[in-house]
Amino acid sequence: MDFDIKTLLIIISAGIGIIILVGGIVMSVVIKPKVRLKHRMEAIGTIANSGSVSAKAESRRQKRIQDKLKNIGEEEAKESIGDKIKGAMLRAGVQIEIPIFIIGCIILGIVGVVGAILANAPPLAIPAAGIVAGAGLPKLILGRMASKRQQAFTSNFAEAIDVITRGIRSGLPVGECLNVIGREFEGPVGEEFSMIVEGQRLGMTLDEILARALKRIPTPEFKFFAIVLQIQRQTGGNLADTLDNLSEVLRDRKRIKDKVKALSSEAKSSAGIIASLPFLVLAMLSVVNPAYVATLFNDGIHLVFIGLGMMGVGVFVMAQMIDFEV
Repeated sequence: MDFDIKTLLIIISAGIGIIILVGGIVMSVVIKPKVRLKHRMEAIGTIANSGSVSAKAESRRQKRIQDKLKNIGEEEAKESIGDKIKGAMLRAGVQIEIPIFIIGCIILGIVGVVGAILANAPPLAIPAAGIVAGAGLPKLILGRMASKRQQAFTSNFAEAIDVITRGIRSGLPVGECLNVIGREFEGPVGEEFSMIVEGQRLGMTLDEILARALKRIPTPEFKFFAIVLQIQRQTGGNLADTLDNLSEVLRDRKRIKDKVKALSSEAKSSAGIIASLPFLVLAMLSVVNPAYVATLFNDGIHLVFIGLGMMGVGVFVMAQMIDFEV
């Protein structure tokens, strides 16, 4: 590819990126107050949607909570791309408008294309770099953020249930116990229970509140909690004893997860060492014989991309082999 054509492509890509970035900043500044209000209302469920009517009808018919949780995956499969992006941001705890998020993805894609051009990548690798940077990287970041948020929620969830149990046994209503958790706990636990309390104050049904909360925290532990609340509301019983048993189950699950993590730490260390060896060898060769390494990046750059792709596949396979679900 000629140098002039490269320069022209870089200038065009940079100009498009600057225009999109300026437009995104302007949109963010202009609609920022409305965006915050809208996100808050959506989080607590005050904005009506097409599923609210059916949810109320299901509540009147007193469908079993197991069936509702089973249908969550089917509803997610019917969601559009925008709904999936919105759901991913809810799970990650990110409050960004979808157009601004898409603008950011486009900017990352442009950066990936420019980087591939500067690296003298093959023609087929240039659009692939843009797709990976614009689509794969944001998805990976949101997934990591959602995973950390769910882990932070789960780590303090058993203590929150203990607070509810002690509050009920001391005579406090369930709503006040949830309010205490929202005030006293920090992080995702306090945020989620505060949203549950706000939804109750606005007159939402328990089915609607839990359905929205499960979209933000789709963990097995929180699903157990939702099942307990639904069954207790429908059939009655001693909620304090039930939640006490649930707290013990959650602590047992945490102990099993910690044990699995300890047993798989050796395999994870081996995978990290194997994945880092090629880069360490490349760095050593760059110090010992820079001309030898320069030949690889000048004449065999396609081999570098092929090697990176094969390494990525290998690391993904090894990660799946040592990833255990409890």
